[in-house]
Amino acid sequence: MAPLTQDRNTPRSEGDNRQGAAAAGAMIYAGAIVMRNATGFLVEGQTATGLVGVGCAQERVDNSGGADGDQTVDYLPGVFRYANSAAADEIVAADIGSACFVVDDQTVAKTDGTGTRSRAGIVDAVDANGVWVRFDEALSNAA
Repeated sequence: MAPLTQDRNTPRSEGDNRQGAAAAGAMIYAGAIVMRNATGFLVEGQTATGLVGVGCAQERVDNSGGADGDQTVDYLPGVFRYANSAAADEIVAADIGSACFVVDDQTVAKTDGTGTRSRAGIVDAVDANGVWVRFDEALSNAA
């Protein structure tokens, strides 16, 4: 494409609301961790490799009987609290600023489970009720 020779009206995306196509077989509940798979479709949080956390589902989407892209998912990036894992995988205050990994659609862990879990996001805070996870797909992919 050639350089500009006049002003350009450049579109921009405003707000945090995001939407993406659900993967075939996905069942995503409102409030669940949402992840993007290697082909770009969205799935519920789960123990698997090749995924990355993108945010929190804003609605229930049942694509369990559908093909890739038959349903869309509304989700928000940002900081959300999810359940903490236990024992050696429990996230503590010293882990703030580190990556955390998805166990299921509502639980995160300190480790990748010996290479079986994908990155959820970055630990933002830890309290008695769980782990505050910063979901930023670009940041998670770069970390």
